[in-house]
Amino acid sequence: MEKPENEAAMSKTIKVIFERYHTIAVYGMSGDPKAASYRIPAQLASRGYNIIPINPHADKIIGREVYHRLEDVRENIDVVQVFRPSDQVPAVVQEVLERRRKKSDIYAIWLQLGIKSEEGRELAEKSGILFVQDRCMYEEYRRIFSGKNKG
Repeated sequence: MEKPENEAAMSKTIKVIFERYHTIAVYGMSGDPKAASYRIPAQLASRGYNIIPINPHADKIIGREVYHRLEDVRENIDVVQVFRPSDQVPAVVQEVLERRRKKSDIYAIWLQLGIKSEEGRELAEKSGILFVQDRCMYEEYRRIFSGKNKG
């Protein structure tokens, strides 16, 4: 899939992600309620999305079982939301690609606001995975749905 070159194309991609995909693995989700990596997934959970925390240092976050690695998640994953430093993104994308080869899931990767990786984008898009970077997932949800319930 080609990289959306303009804002309208990116908005369409983002809307498709929200409407079509409802299970989000949050890579690097924090157990600290003050952290964006806790608050944003919690907000999405309150909007009906199935949030799966990925964190090697926790057992439960927002009342949900935490997986220590992406490969440990038993259920199918639609989207991987990433809260890790930009330089770690290519390795995260490689984990996504390995899981996708084994389980045929994960259709989109979303890098939270402030996180960017052209290498990660190229790897994902080469494999047909939608890719969004440097955008707040919850702010984009609010922008697209303007307070309405999701699709």
